[in-house]
Amino acid sequence: MINLLLADSNELTRVGLRTIFKDDIFQIIGEATNSEELLDQIKSFKPDVVLIDYTSDGFTIDAVPNGKAIDDKVKFVGITPLQDAQTLVHAIKSGVTSYIKKDCSLEEIKNAVVETSNNNTFFCGTILETIRKEDINIESIEEVEFTCDPVVLSEREQEIITLIAEGHTNAVISEKLFLSKHTVNTHRKNIMAKLGVKNTAGIVMYAIKEKFTSPNKYLFSAESD
Repeated sequence: MINLLLADSNELTRVGLRTIFKDDIFQIIGEATNSEELLDQIKSFKPDVVLIDYTSDGFTIDAVPNGKAIDDKVKFVGITPLQDAQTLVHAIKSGVTSYIKKDCSLEEIKNAVVETSNNNTFFCGTILETIRKEDINIESIEEVEFTCDPVVLSEREQEIITLIAEGHTNAVISEKLFLSKHTVNTHRKNIMAKLGVKNTAGIVMYAIKEKFTSPNKYLFSAESD
């Protein structure tokens, strides 16, 4: 039996989720409509998995690390509209184990909870495509560290870092800045070398750390290119 806690301020969404998880292997032990309720219920009910839309009213991504601080055994599955690479990385960095979209199939949603309860990571197909397109190495996100050494970035490099962190591809960045794709790719490589990171996840975390962009600024943006 998987003890499941639903965290979403939208009543219609919670009704739908109740229907999905009306199964012998799931037990919905609580429903939270805001971060405060969520933390109280984690403390009281000790769920195995929290299925959370941290983008819904009354929630922020901080609910995830705050919840894990109360019970480090609880696992979080993010279930939101499509997110850009920046928000996805920030969610995983905050403690989300698995990630699915609200319009995923019923089986994918159930499988995400089952796999997460079994200490596995689960991403729906669309999220996997975002990970692939943005060259995010999920396993390395927690390993991203930055030294105290000064990093000198040109104005152009700062522009490109910001656009990368906002989820734009090299092709879109080249159009926005009127540069060739080859030039953008060269800038990206130089930026990674300067920052001492190996992938897009490292660039995104640097952008968030240095406040080049906000983790919530492009919460609902997604590009189809």
